Amino acid sequence: MNLDQVLQKLKSKSRPGELTGLARFGITGEKRLGVSVPELRKLAKEIGRDHELALKLWKTGIPDAMLLAGMVDEPEKVTEKQMDAWVKDFQSWDVCDQVCSNLFDRVPFTVKKINQWAKSDEEFIKRAAFAMIASVAWHDKEAPDKNFIRFFPLMKKAATDERNFVRKAVNWALRNIGKRNPRLNREAIKLAKEIQKLDSKSARWIAADAIRELESPAVQARLRKS
Repeated sequence: MNLDQVLQKLKSKSRPGELTGLARFGITGEKRLGVSVPELRKLAKEIGRDHELALKLWKTGIPDAMLLAGMVDEPEKVTEKQMDAWVKDFQSWDVCDQVCSNLFDRVPFTVKKINQWAKSDEEFIKRAAFAMIASVAWHDKEAPDKNFIRFFPLMKKAATDERNFVRKAVNWALRNIGKRNPRLNREAIKLAKEIQKLDSKSARWIAADAIRELESPAVQARLRKS
């Protein structure tokens, strides 16, 4: 399937009437078509993996096409240069999170980019670092605990960032790590309590929300069965 055919399919699935509602949730971007994620996933399955097509879809600047690009790209063909270029184009949280969870968390240099991007001053670049941590914590069931504990200093430092899209990503990463197994649950709660003591409204919110979920009866019951 070539670029023109894919764009035609995307436009046929557009939902312009949904754009105002999506914008209220921070899902914005010029040229957005309003194609739903389930529809994008169906189309991605139909297309299959195609690195060259992914690059072309990204260059259109259409958020829906960019989401699709992350779904059809081939992780083993992604370069650091491509990642650094794409992350600079993130203008909404959905594109950031979907690309991180569908593609960037599967490349050979995910950890390197997490460490680099967590220090960025750009809101969505910084968010991407913690979105990748959250995604790896959710997807990589075999990763050892130490692979996540090593990110704790980055998370604690970023917890004082008052920007909404950063603090929510730090919280997301913390919760996903704490739901992996009993040991990481204890370690994540311990980190959350350290974060809670920081002189920052953002840090207190991150910590309180994470502790609420990680200490909840539902999470604790599931971990006891794991």
